[in-house]
Amino acid sequence: MTLAPLAIGALLAYASLVDDVRTSAAHRDFAAAERAVRAYQAQNGATAELAAALSWLARGELEAGRYDQADAYAAEARRVAGHLPGEPDRDPKLSTALGAAIEVHAQVLAARGARTQAVAYLRSELAAFGKTGLAERIRKNINLLGMVGTPAPPLDEAIWLGPKPASLVALRGHAVLLFFWAHWCPDCKAEAPVLAQIAHVYGPKGLVLIGPTKLYGYAAQGDPAAPAEETQYIDAIRRQFYAGLSDMAVPVSAANFQAYGASTTPTIVLLDGNGIVRFYHPGAVSEAELAGRIEALPKR
Repeated sequence: MTLAPLAIGALLAYASLVDDVRTSAAHRDFAAAERAVRAYQAQNGATAELAAALSWLARGELEAGRYDQADAYAAEARRVAGHLPGEPDRDPKLSTALGAAIEVHAQVLAARGARTQAVAYLRSELAAFGKTGLAERIRKNINLLGMVGTPAPPLDEAIWLGPKPASLVALRGHAVLLFFWAHWCPDCKAEAPVLAQIAHVYGPKGLVLIGPTKLYGYAAQGDPAAPAEETQYIDAIRRQFYAGLSDMAVPVSAANFQAYGASTTPTIVLLDGNGIVRFYHPGAVSEAELAGRIEALPKR
């Protein structure tokens, strides 16, 4: 399908704006990011592209510890997104803007010492967006603020690849490392050797590795795929890129990603022998840090 010139122009404008803002924010040049946003706004008005760019600017300010500015940009992104037609599940730009705006405001509250208020805010947003794709991201932020030290949610194990997974209750007495991954995720593949080494060292000492994943509705090259076809594709990816983790049970369920807020892949979760979450980390983790976390687990 050939896009009309206006559609091509809109896509290029979005890519250019977001790329400019992300690059400037990464270099802490917030003045340049602000100029790019306002120039786009003056020419195009309130759009989903503008809301997404504002949300990236909010994230940059948050990472720099500039909480007032971060919260202000998050609020503006939320206002712009909230006045636009469309649904976040159908517009990735709206999903980006709304998800980041919610995330930044909660993290600003927590950084200012209002952790309880941040969790309450996130729970209210989860109630509002619980039936959308934003739910995983909101749950992730709730878990970041309060999951460590609490009992791990059970896993849905009805469908799996590799060895049959044991329930978390049946694994009491064992430390458990959960590795949430996706078939399309390059960072997940890069984490595989780290996990293989961890399993080699700590598996004989009782550590159990479980690798939950889920269906995304597509397979190779992003082509739409029915569940059975995508499951076969996931198994092929598992065998090719995770061959060093052949003993890892792989439950396949979106419910697990919802329960653990695994909107980021990989997400790493470490449970102690009592089934209590001791480490919750969206993103890759080094071998040294994982080993340190395992060594620090309380002994039963």
